[in-house]
Formats: sequence, structure tokens, C-alpha cells
Amino acid sequence: MKDSHVADDVMRAAVELFATRGYANTSVQQIVEAAGVTKGAMYHYFESKDDLLFDIYDRMLSLQKARLDEIIGRGGDTVDVLRSVCVDVIETSIAQLPEGTVFFRSVHMLSEPRQREVTRRRRAYHDEFAALITRGQREGVFRDDIPVALLAAHFFSDLHYLSQWYSPEGPESATLVAQQITDLFLTSLRSTENR
Repeated sequence: MKDSHVADDVMRAAVELFATRGYANTSVQQIVEAAGVTKGAMYHYFESKDDLLFDIYDRMLSLQKARLDEIIGRGGDTVDVLRSVCVDVIETSIAQLPEGTVFFRSVHMLSEPRQREVTRRRRAYHDEFAALITRGQREGVFRDDIPVALLAAHFFSDLHYLSQWYSPEGPESATLVAQQITDLFLTSLRSTENR
């Protein structure tokens, strides 16, 4: 079990440095100095920089997948379920904006097995998301003239660029931004009969 104090300090320092300096330009020495720990303490919890990078993804992916499963598990109207899923993934992405920055800039720097694991887990999330769109198409509430993969990609492309333009100090709250992006997406999904 990881000592939450040391492991969390190291993780916070790594996220900040990876987000601001880049993964390749950050040394283990810089991480331990920023965390206020020794290299030995860091290596007690993380075997390598790759370990730290993967842990950032692991935490994000685990949180968002658990939240997705919880929302779907509650059941309900397809549109309402998809709305809740969209708002949640946007809000959690905003809450972890530095982690998201690291994710999209550095995922290709993970070791090959870990890249495959991240891809597999992201695909599992996307597949459940796409299944909600398919369900809505079968019910006649979502358009079926555009492939589901393209509709899902449309939503996630907005999500992936959050770190490029969203600022927590800006005038819009995370919840408002999440609701607005979700409304735009759901409006674009509506079948022509429901517009």
C-alpha cells in the first residue's frame, strides 16, 4: 500500500512539472525536489518516470470509468443518462485539467505495454458511451444518418481540447461549461423528427 502523503506529494509534483515543462523535459531530480522527498522515497512507491506517467492515466481512467458505470447503473431515460455521463466526464476532466494536459501531450511516451493498456481502457469507456448513442438511435431519439463512431468522436474532440482554452479563473464555472457543451452535443444528436 502506498503511503498517501509521500506518494501523493510525488504525484502532485509530477503532474505539475509534466504539464508545465513536458514529460521529456522533466527529470526525476526535479520531481523529488518539487515534492520535497528523496529519490529513494520516490522509488519506494514508483519504479520509474514511466510508472508516474502511467499512474496519472490510471487515476483518471479509473475515476471516469467508475463514474460512467455508476451513472449507467442507475438506469433511466437514455437522453437523461447520456446527459449525466457527458456532464460528468466534462466536470471530472476540468477538475483534473493538468492531468488531462499531461495525458494528451505525453501518452505516446509510455512504454508500449502501457500504451496498449491505456488504449484498451479508453476504448472500453468509449464503447459504453457509444452504446448509449446506439440505444438512443434504436429508440428513435438520436439521428442515425451519421455513424455512431463519428458522433462519439465529435463529443470527445471537444473534451480533448478543454486544456487548450478552459481556465478555472474564467467567467464560466466547470458545471456551466459542462452543461453547455452537453447541450450542444445532445442537440446535434437529435433525430430530425425530434428537432
